[in-house]
Amino acid sequence: MAPKRSKGAGAFPKAVESPVPNPPNPDALYAALDLGTNSCRMLIAQPKGSGFHVVDSFSKSVQLGSGLERTGRLSRSSMARTVQALRICQQKLKRNKVRRMRLVATEACRRAGNAGEFIRQVHRETGLKLEVIQPEEEARLAVVSCAPLVSTKTEQLLVVDIGGGSTELVWIDISSVPRRDRPQAIMRLHAGFNPAVASPFPAARVVDWISVPLGVATLRDQFSDVEDDSARFALMSWFFEENLTEFAPYKDEQTREGFQIVGTSGTVTTVAASHLGLKRYDRTKVDGLRMTSDQIDTVIRGYLALGPKGRQNDPRIGEDRQALIMSGSAILQALLRCWPTDQLSVADRGLREGLLYAQMSADGALEDGPF
Repeated sequence: MAPKRSKGAGAFPKAVESPVPNPPNPDALYAALDLGTNSCRMLIAQPKGSGFHVVDSFSKSVQLGSGLERTGRLSRSSMARTVQALRICQQKLKRNKVRRMRLVATEACRRAGNAGEFIRQVHRETGLKLEVIQPEEEARLAVVSCAPLVSTKTEQLLVVDIGGGSTELVWIDISSVPRRDRPQAIMRLHAGFNPAVASPFPAARVVDWISVPLGVATLRDQFSDVEDDSARFALMSWFFEENLTEFAPYKDEQTREGFQIVGTSGTVTTVAASHLGLKRYDRTKVDGLRMTSDQIDTVIRGYLALGPKGRQNDPRIGEDRQALIMSGSAILQALLRCWPTDQLSVADRGLREGLLYAQMSADGALEDGPF
């Protein structure tokens, strides 16, 4: 006996309607693009309270500065890779109808003899107008991006941004600022380290800042001829420390109480991910994490024990980062040697976030409240 056909069999399934999210108003959108020595990264966001909500993003390793240390120029292949990435950024900006944006380039374009030619090529082929910013503004924007991570107990703050071609350090004294206002005082530095107009609010004081022309890519290239892995690491770390001698707080002995280091870079977030044992990167677990100097040292020793081949196969490091992780770790180790501290705050944020905060703050689009 043939089975009975169930009632309704063969009928078209009833469509289940799900609400379509309203597209963001283009007038409320801001974009920030950071073209560095190694990476091209962009965020498109809209203001939300005292922060922002990310609508779209892009990140790719383009190695724009590949060979720059040797030739002083951007190579044709690196420029072609970068233009290809910037075309994707242009498509995202066009699709989201973004009108407010800052598209900046940093150390590689500051140093390259043919940077002007490259920027004209980018404009001709993508329509994007890149702006080469100076080290002080790069440092300032990195500081602003880290404002939400500043503890109200902090009195002396060191913000470190380890880039591909340079490393920025900014030392800030916020001891005279009321505790609850300290993150906001850091945010107000977007107007300048030494603003011409006096602020009516308690001010954060920039003790000193420095831009060291050594980042993860340029430091690696300087010692690429050293074959021994451990020897190369040691030489990179000590060489970086030698470049800090002009930084005012370098020789001052600092008390650990009330002192905070915030590190923002792919190096710092990779070390944090390795410490947590993450095989798949999770920003929510990394951003704002506090690591002790012992924990950082353990991770770096583990990298050295793995050797070059072991690091290539370590999923916690990733393909894009494995070639640069030891030069970045050498910088990080030098910093912890200069300023012994119990903890380092990990920031998965940087120039892009600083650009967004600065634009939104200047437009009065952010609420003046706690982060």
